[in-house]
Amino acid sequence: MYSTEIEIKTGSRAVVHDLTADARHFLAEADARDGLLHVWVPHATAGLAVIETGAGSDDDLLAALDDLLPRDGRWRHRHGSPGHGRDHVLPAFLPPYATVPVLDGSLALGTWQSICLVDTNVDNPTRRVRFSYLAG
Repeated sequence: MYSTEIEIKTGSRAVVHDLTADARHFLAEADARDGLLHVWVPHATAGLAVIETGAGSDDDLLAALDDLLPRDGRWRHRHGSPGHGRDHVLPAFLPPYATVPVLDGSLALGTWQSICLVDTNVDNPTRRVRFSYLAG
């Protein structure tokens, strides 16, 4: 298995950060052929999604998360900024992992699919993402 970890600066607001170019760069470094790319986010308050970006879907996802998991005082987990408890529930809806087939060195994503880090935790502006390539 070939594996590496990168650092992503997400800033002080909720973001959907496209990792697809990073994943492709990683696969090129790994001299990947056929296998699996596993993406892992080692954080209790971030997740991964495979979605379309750039056409509003990323903003729609953040809006849906705000509707589903409001940043308010209802959460029992209360440290950090107001409503931070919802960030700890996020990985139950957007897991901290994703696995994508790799065929002939390329991600087998659909035409409009991207691998995205979803980070709603405004208290932690730096995230780590681990890419692991498992040859087939």
